[in-house]
Amino acid sequence: MGKDKLRRFEENKTFPNLFQASYDEVFQKDHPLKGLWKQKVFGNENPLVLELGCGKGEYTLALARRNREVNYIGIDIKGARLWRGAKTSQQEGLKNVAFIRTRIELIESFFAPAEVNAVWITFPDPQPRKENKRLTSARFLERYLNFLVPHAQIHLKTDSRSLYDFTREVVRGWPGMILLESDPDIYNGKRMPDDPVITVRTFYEKQFLEQGKAITYLKFSTGNLSRVNPEEA
Repeated sequence: MGKDKLRRFEENKTFPNLFQASYDEVFQKDHPLKGLWKQKVFGNENPLVLELGCGKGEYTLALARRNREVNYIGIDIKGARLWRGAKTSQQEGLKNVAFIRTRIELIESFFAPAEVNAVWITFPDPQPRKENKRLTSARFLERYLNFLVPHAQIHLKTDSRSLYDFTREVVRGWPGMILLESDPDIYNGKRMPDDPVITVRTFYEKQFLEQGKAITYLKFSTGNLSRVNPEEA
């Protein structure tokens, strides 16, 4: 492992808004902040939005800059990538940003029922040979329903037409889930200039555009499918 990566891992331990938990600490166990992110981390009751597979946190940071009245958490397993997002948020004094280093498979250990308002999934691995590992597969959507509020929105941006088509069919075939927007090419000139779907671009998105790839976008609602805390039902 390179010295620069080791340095970043050490610096990650100093960031107050970067939370890291080992597999054993959260496997079939609740993280201490589950259900308490708004109160204990952000100190407010503003909506909470997640970016899954956030990488360097480019989308998380961009959305947080645009919407100061919303709390954002970027989630990724790569500590060296999260270092960039955590460091930038500290340098800019962004109080509505946090990051979690964990596997998406363990996400239910971090969030309580109806704690999260929306999810962004930006350029995930399309997993062409492993359908159940796709972050928009039924396997993962079921996980998200355990912590999303009713009628939460899920956003997908990807350069993979196959993942776009797959996700659209999953949503259309899921009773109660509502497809709100389906765009096979977001740069077709039909969007408003300030639309965050086109104005916020990740490092990988810029590369895909240079390669001439179409960037697709899906937005869908969970409808009434979100799980509700039994104590509040």
